[in-house]
Amino acid sequence: MRFTSEQRLDDGVLEREFTLGEIPGILWTPTSASAPVPLILLGHPPLGLQRMYPRLVARARRAAADGFAAATIELPGSGARPRWAAAEQARADLRRALEAGEPVSDEIIDALILPLVDKAVPESQAALDALLSLPEIGGPVGYSGGVISVGIRLAVAEPRIVAAGFFAGSFVPRTMFEEARQVTIPLHVLLQWDDEGNDRQAALDLFDAFGSREKTLHANMGGHTGVPQFAGEDAAAFFARHLR
Repeated sequence: MRFTSEQRLDDGVLEREFTLGEIPGILWTPTSASAPVPLILLGHPPLGLQRMYPRLVARARRAAADGFAAATIELPGSGARPRWAAAEQARADLRRALEAGEPVSDEIIDALILPLVDKAVPESQAALDALLSLPEIGGPVGYSGGVISVGIRLAVAEPRIVAAGFFAGSFVPRTMFEEARQVTIPLHVLLQWDDEGNDRQAALDLFDAFGSREKTLHANMGGHTGVPQFAGEDAAAFFARHLR
């Protein structure tokens, strides 16, 4: 890990950009902490860190206010990373189906999501290796948001993650339902009831599939971008409960 820039935000949060090999990322840490702090790994959709930055930094500021570090890395094929021909084709096929008002086929969903999961999860684990080696970060680790299939695989494969907050707003391959049954950590799942791009029944079926003994579904009225502010407060309370 190599830090490439550093700035202190107006609320005392230290923001550092870094690279992990060729992967860009951002780390936010509370400057008031006197001991190593837990970490929340922030997921995001494959739209690029620059485009997602306003939402990510808002989530990171809240994490820091609760005494946690937060970090994120660029997804494969997104942002400044090299384009990935198969992913570009899958996105084009998805746009074509949506614009035509056609159902999105399992083949398109598999091509869009499964290779992303296969690439993104090992990179996230490598990022955790580097982040947890820093003296200011001591764990435990939570995972928050992003492509839910990436979160599912991480929750199964990564024992350092002890709690996860998922957003039920992305396409999920059928094979991920079997992996969901292997998830056992506490979960906080947010569902926008009228999300125009989300199959509500599939989201409910996925929640039912999770093997966690502690899992909470927070469903709110409204579309994909209509998440109420109090939903963020509920998610913050979830992580405070499990990471402190």
